[in-house]
Amino acid sequence: MSTRTEKFNKEMQRELGTIFQTRMHDWFEGAFITVTDVSSSPDLGYVKAYLSIYNTKNNAAIMDLVNLYNKHIRKDLAAKIRKTVRVIPELSFFEDDSLVNALKFEKIFDQLKEERESREKKED
Repeated sequence: MSTRTEKFNKEMQRELGTIFQTRMHDWFEGAFITVTDVSSSPDLGYVKAYLSIYNTKNNAAIMDLVNLYNKHIRKDLAAKIRKTVRVIPELSFFEDDSLVNALKFEKIFDQLKEERESREKKED
């Protein structure tokens, strides 16, 4: 990945994070949304943003709201980056479930550790 693309991705991550923070109560029912990663096409015309969603019980409903407000998010983004890019990129949003997966693995490892310790106690 080129330096230009890396800088662009970091700027997109920062600006999208700001948009989600300011619109949290208006559009997303108070859900706290963080932008965990951003990747863009080489021509910077398409952006994939990976989101972590907190403070909600139904992540799928919040992702539906994010996709519903995609045009509004792009418009807010355009107002912020209009002078730094030639083309405002098309946005695609995906839920980043790496934290959920990490917690599941941690729980499994804890269970395995407890089982091993209980077996070792029985052997002694």
